[in-house]
Amino acid sequence: MKRIFVFAALMLAASLGLYAQKPMTAPAGGKAISDELIGIFFEDISSAADGGLYAELLQNGSFEFSPTERDGWGPGTAWRIVRPGHSTGYMEPRMDNPVHPNNPTYMRLHSERVKEYYDYRGWKGFGLQNDGFDGISVKAGEKYDFSAFLRVSDKHASPAAFKPEATIQLRVALVEPQTGWGQNPKLLAEAFFDVNGTDWQKYEAVLTPTENSQKAVLQVLMLNVGTLDVDQFSLMPEDTYKGHGLRKDLAQALADLHPKFMRFPGGCVVHGGGDGFWNTYRWKTTIGPKEQRRPLKNTWGYHQSMGLGYYEYFQFCEDLGMEPLPILPCGVSCQGANGGWGMRGQAQDVVPMSEMDEWASEALDLIEWANGDPATSKWAKMRADAGHPKPFGLKYLGLGNEERISPEFSERFKYIYERVTKAHPEIVIVGTAGPGSHPGNGDYEAGWKLAEELGVPILDEHYYEPNKYFLESRQYDKYPRDRKTKVYLGEYAAKDKKLIDALAEGLYLLHVERNGDVVCMTSYAPLFARKNATNWNPDLIYFDNERPFLTCSYYVQQMFGLSSGQYFYGDCVKINDASNLMEQSVVLNVKTRQLFVKICNASDKATTAKLDLSRFKSMKKVATKTVLTGQPDQENNFDAQPIAPQTETIKAQKKTNVEIPPYSFTMFTYNL
Repeated sequence: MKRIFVFAALMLAASLGLYAQKPMTAPAGGKAISDELIGIFFEDISSAADGGLYAELLQNGSFEFSPTERDGWGPGTAWRIVRPGHSTGYMEPRMDNPVHPNNPTYMRLHSERVKEYYDYRGWKGFGLQNDGFDGISVKAGEKYDFSAFLRVSDKHASPAAFKPEATIQLRVALVEPQTGWGQNPKLLAEAFFDVNGTDWQKYEAVLTPTENSQKAVLQVLMLNVGTLDVDQFSLMPEDTYKGHGLRKDLAQALADLHPKFMRFPGGCVVHGGGDGFWNTYRWKTTIGPKEQRRPLKNTWGYHQSMGLGYYEYFQFCEDLGMEPLPILPCGVSCQGANGGWGMRGQAQDVVPMSEMDEWASEALDLIEWANGDPATSKWAKMRADAGHPKPFGLKYLGLGNEERISPEFSERFKYIYERVTKAHPEIVIVGTAGPGSHPGNGDYEAGWKLAEELGVPILDEHYYEPNKYFLESRQYDKYPRDRKTKVYLGEYAAKDKKLIDALAEGLYLLHVERNGDVVCMTSYAPLFARKNATNWNPDLIYFDNERPFLTCSYYVQQMFGLSSGQYFYGDCVKINDASNLMEQSVVLNVKTRQLFVKICNASDKATTAKLDLSRFKSMKKVATKTVLTGQPDQENNFDAQPIAPQTETIKAQKKTNVEIPPYSFTMFTYNL
């Protein structure tokens, strides 16, 4: 009798390597393909970093929000004054003598009057409150690390009647606001500090809530009269993914995709989204202690704290066994804005060629930082000082992101490309084919011409299309087989998040797998979107403070991530009454001795398929069958997630007929 169990069981088996044995020799008839086809692309869009994958719970903890990022924003955004017990005081943003020049703004708190005693409800003080990102979600008994930079100021501006004190008593509390009139917040956790230095010092405490709360806030209260400078507030859960500062459930959702690489930090984030070169993402300002990193206006209209920086990206790649694929700017701005995509319009701009050494050095220094010897390289020593003396093993480096392939771009790309490949021929460079990477597009044609002239190993193609395109197109069947440059399909998605869209993407990926000798890498985009802060739809994973919401497209990506291999066999499956809405692929992983048969049926009719796997001689007796199916207009959303793959154990047969439901993606896994 068949035993049904959730898809997680198959994922667990794959992640634990239960089927791994001595590598095998591939039978005749297979075509060598890339086993790095499925990766992920992380861009900080739709609040994917702060308030998302980066586990920081406070918003604007460094008081660096500004009107240049969003109209109406300022240093006090996400903060409010609180004064329980009818205390009095005021705050003012300052920029003189900051903690670090990269974070010049801090807040000065003037406490003028604090009651000599607690009022009848037990609260007093003057200070600030941070509501986090739509509230702060905390769990009872879990530990949360609080830290802040503080100093007592002698610039007290209160009337003489309110004599400032040399030591400021500070109370930090996690509380849950109450809705009833006159009710004090419910206390969840608290800590106290005596601040008495006039130089910046870092103060730390561990807060352990006594109750669960989805709407907690952090209050910072001065309990006596005086002036206090505050900056760099942070509240981080101790329980992060492998202890490296990433939100555990969101990081696990990515791990469950079994990606082979991660591209970062963008996307249009790479070159600033049309705001000018002052807002270009520069990796060197995202490493080192958090208080020394330079925050940035995000391309999509909000703030990047850079708490999630290059060190964390590389560390996460190592944690998941992914190849890092950083993308660097080429001294050319993002022309893709032009008033579209919610970004400020600006024509493509370029830096003078006389300044291109700086941009080339940025690429060379990154390679040294990632791969160099701390004993001989200052950049590698910075990596080691941060806690990672072992090289990260950088293999891939992307230059540019869907720029218009103008003569100015080509000149600057060539300059950096030749500098990097001369110094580091071992690094595989990924170029760009511009936006809208379809044959016939001017940038696409110019990008391919430049890549072939220079011998660029991989070219990055991007396109977002209605599901009809993915259901009908077989773009890579027509690509020349003698090209030395391979394809990285770096951004793609059907333009909705229904099951039919996921099936269209699955159908297209089967086509890509068949062309895995031409296409070496793919990544769906965008990856994350926060509820109520979404810049772009669709996305692979939606989330709020409590949990991720996995789309139908997520599960299709997951099945492909689980079924990577080195050889493709095109003659093992015959689909009855096959149409353009049906596709199949058979992939062998010689390293894990697993065989994967995938069949997509995006039509409204059930069908059957004949499997002939007789060339694979050492098949085990038991296999698994995983099916994702439903109605074409169904989708997983914040209210319900009705669609998920179901897996059952089956008898492994080398020759058999199988039933394929309408609107379904089916995967068979055999152990050899």
